[in-house]
Amino acid sequence: MASSTEMARTVRDYLWILAFAVLIAFAVPWFLWRDATVVAGLPVWLWWHVGWMALAALVFHAFTRSAWDRGMAIGTDRAAESTGSTPAEGTPGPNAADAEVHDD
Repeated sequence: MASSTEMARTVRDYLWILAFAVLIAFAVPWFLWRDATVVAGLPVWLWWHVGWMALAALVFHAFTRSAWDRGMAIGTDRAAESTGSTPAEGTPGPNAADAEVHDD
């Protein structure tokens, strides 16, 4: 049986999927295309799109801060279990080569 932590993680995963599905579904304001209303010189559907992209940026920012590791098992024991090994103490990360400074 799954632990409460795993179940909570699964619920959060589904909530993120739902959030992104809603963002995708309403990104193009089909329901406003035949509306000729103009606000501040621009069509309402364009204002919707600009506002929706701002909302999408905020949601993506929240996703990167709280759920970026979903499905990758970063920082969990599942990563070691899937590979059958654990990282050694002081092992450089994947971008360690980029960070090295060479005095050639």
